[in-house]
Amino acid sequence: MAQKIITIYTDDLTGEESTEVATHSLAVDGIAYEVDLASDSYDKLLEAIGPFLKAGRRVGRIKSGAGAGKTTSGGGDTAKIRAWAKDNGYEISGRGRVPATIRKAYADAN
Repeated sequence: MAQKIITIYTDDLTGEESTEVATHSLAVDGIAYEVDLASDSYDKLLEAIGPFLKAGRRVGRIKSGAGAGKTTSGGGDTAKIRAWAKDNGYEISGRGRVPATIRKAYADAN
């Protein structure tokens, strides 16, 4: 049997599908967040937080990208979660946010 997997990238702000969606990381009060945004939504984010970024001090970088996989919010190693999900029959994208249902299933199993 052949299987075809289709990955659809969706802007977290608008809910619209786009081929331009990218994952962006930010942190507020020590809690790291990831948000998947198309370029228009990312521009809105930068416009909204721009004045605060200009007034603030840069203190480091949030780890992101291939192989980083860890968050500072206690979310665990996303690479391990993705591998576990695939091994256990869940459909999961190779990038972007790991759905809460999969995170919970992983935590329950481990």
